[in-house]
Amino acid sequence: MAEVLVLVDHVDGAVRKPTLELLTLARRIGDPVAVHLGPGAGTAAPVLAEHGATRVLTADAPEFTDYLVVPKVDALQAAAAAVSPVAVLVPSSGEGKEIAARLALRLGSGIITDATDVVAGDEGPVATQSVFAAAFTTRSTITRGTPVITVKPNSAPVEPAPAAGTVEPLAVTFGELATGTKIVARTPRQSTGRPELTEAAIVVSGGRGVNGAENFSVIEALADSLGAAVGASRAAVDAGWYPHTNQVGQTGKSVSPQLYIANGISGAIQHRAGMQTSKTIVAVNKDAEAPIFDLVDYGVVGDLFQVVPQLTEEIKARKG
Repeated sequence: MAEVLVLVDHVDGAVRKPTLELLTLARRIGDPVAVHLGPGAGTAAPVLAEHGATRVLTADAPEFTDYLVVPKVDALQAAAAAVSPVAVLVPSSGEGKEIAARLALRLGSGIITDATDVVAGDEGPVATQSVFAAAFTTRSTITRGTPVITVKPNSAPVEPAPAAGTVEPLAVTFGELATGTKIVARTPRQSTGRPELTEAAIVVSGGRGVNGAENFSVIEALADSLGAAVGASRAAVDAGWYPHTNQVGQTGKSVSPQLYIANGISGAIQHRAGMQTSKTIVAVNKDAEAPIFDLVDYGVVGDLFQVVPQLTEEIKARKG
């Protein structure tokens, strides 16, 4: 059976959930071959094997941690030359999309970004995308070269499927551009105890209707009752009510959770572009004509300061 390269997203060997989702998708079109770059392969390999990786190609060098993007592109190019895959799947993060674009250019291949599904087709992998504020769903096949596809988090279930997971070294030769951009400092992000925004199964967001930084505690309380991440609209972050790192939208982060709850968010196209692929969308807004209601599965016309606290208390009560 044809093989599919999957770039492993990890932190010192701790494999992140989007990679396990990619392994589920990869099994639909071939035998997954995981590419683990950087330290921690010994920790990651058993997890990758448990979720379907038939082989784990590993390479560790200072370039992967000391420099941006290009060393990983060099490694993926080497992996593609060694494996001749039917496709390359990459997590659809900011870094992932840059890696995928550079790799596709080097391979002379087509690229699809922000896919929400990947299945086998008669002429190669078929990727599904949601476009134009979810007005259309497209299904595309790359017709030239080795398909390079980035996939949004939460697009597939994590399904264990034990495989051999044979660990093999990957020989990588770094090009001149690999050391062009050096990382000179790192500042660990302070943990809030909440899930990562782009990977969370549930996201609770607040917008202009929250009307102040001090009022985001209402949004946070609902998020914490659900074990959710907290998001914000551009209007809220531009006003200084919440950090820009939590912005959802065209100029922020793109999310695709199982449940998205928008509170006091009108639903401008820029915001919708960042959350339109959410599986279930709920909105609370006192304006019955707000554009967000054109997109939702469930809508509540009401004051968020009355609705949200009641919802939070009801959730806590049901959880015991």
